Amino acid sequence: MSLALGIDVGSSGIRTAVIDEDDHLVSMARQAHIDQDGGSIDAESWWVSARDCIRSQSTLLREHGRHPMEISAIVVDGTSGSMVLTDSALQPVTRALLYNSGGFHDEAARISRLAPPSHITRGPSSALARALRLAGEDNDACARHLMHQADFIMARLTGQGGHSDRNNCLKTGADPEDGTWPDWIGDTGLAPALLPTPQHAGTAIASISPSVARALGLPLTATIHAGTTDSIAAFLACAEPRPGVAVTSLGTTLAIKAMTEERIDDPDIGLYSHRLGNAWLAGGASNTGGGVLASYFDGGQLEELSSQIDPSDPPGLDFYPLPSAGERFPVNDPDMQPRLEPRPRSDALFLHGLLEGMAHIEAGCYRAIEERGGGFPHTLYTAGGGASNQAWTEIRRSVLGTTLLPARYSEAAIGAARLARRGGIVSP
Repeated sequence: MSLALGIDVGSSGIRTAVIDEDDHLVSMARQAHIDQDGGSIDAESWWVSARDCIRSQSTLLREHGRHPMEISAIVVDGTSGSMVLTDSALQPVTRALLYNSGGFHDEAARISRLAPPSHITRGPSSALARALRLAGEDNDACARHLMHQADFIMARLTGQGGHSDRNNCLKTGADPEDGTWPDWIGDTGLAPALLPTPQHAGTAIASISPSVARALGLPLTATIHAGTTDSIAAFLACAEPRPGVAVTSLGTTLAIKAMTEERIDDPDIGLYSHRLGNAWLAGGASNTGGGVLASYFDGGQLEELSSQIDPSDPPGLDFYPLPSAGERFPVNDPDMQPRLEPRPRSDALFLHGLLEGMAHIEAGCYRAIEERGGGFPHTLYTAGGGASNQAWTEIRRSVLGTTLLPARYSEAAIGAARLARRGGIVSP
């Protein structure tokens, strides 16, 4: 009898999930971060929140008739691109910069002189530019480890630095094929010795630190495995990782991930692939989504107007719903304008046009993968708040022409626990 623990480190807090031997959810716990300030945070608050959340989880497990000493495997996921520099004792020597921080123009200029065209590390909001900014803030030259958000918690659990996973390292510049760092990174001014060793997601890293195990009431035999990003953990919560399976998240924005046998990358349209076992997870995110709907209707209005929609009768509108100028995927154009005219007098018809426009954007995302050799998904799981809108589901089913299934789970912490349970993902 053994349990697996997943730890999801988000920008606002920690969520943990424990699953049993049959992949069934046993319990979940949440804990908010403290001391967050815009695009930066004291990384120590990540550990404080994680520690408190694990202790809460222990109480919940006992309430469900299980015991924290049954936990045998642990995986941490985090927001891709959130990072901090630490010393050899794993103490932060800089602030932590979050994934949504930007404006690192000087650093981006250095990268642009060295990185290949369209490389993922280019731009003033890139993860590598963020790392360079942190290196510039290490005034006493005490830094020994560059850690992504998930790496930091993993390091605290094991007492060891220098480890990461290929998914978190992708946007910092590591090659997802072989996990190596390009030679030119050292020429940017970032010391190569700071860079972690990227492992396959789910690879066993080390046993839990004895002192941490005692402090948290966890077994000394618990193994910490290499983590992943929050979006990939969310995919693993929703679906079995098999080629032809995809997950659409209908949240504030629309994000898609599709399992493919081959690596599919096209930075020019905002499409990237992460390695996952023997296969790849291709995906991107559009700026369309629930944020557009919320700018026009509240929850009650959406429910009422959706009930008036006949999904079998297309409205004949050619909308491209965006909250403001700019699109990321399947068109990468920071100046792209929303297309929401002419607006019909009927609010229900207007909403129908918005939902249909979003469905066509979603289909365009998957067609972009198909056109590049990845195939069109035969099974599509839906997560996020929009998954409960039946009219939207029927519109999407008609536009996409594929099987749509609701996701039983969608929490990244559950996906992290599943990754811990498997000890890595091996796809056929």
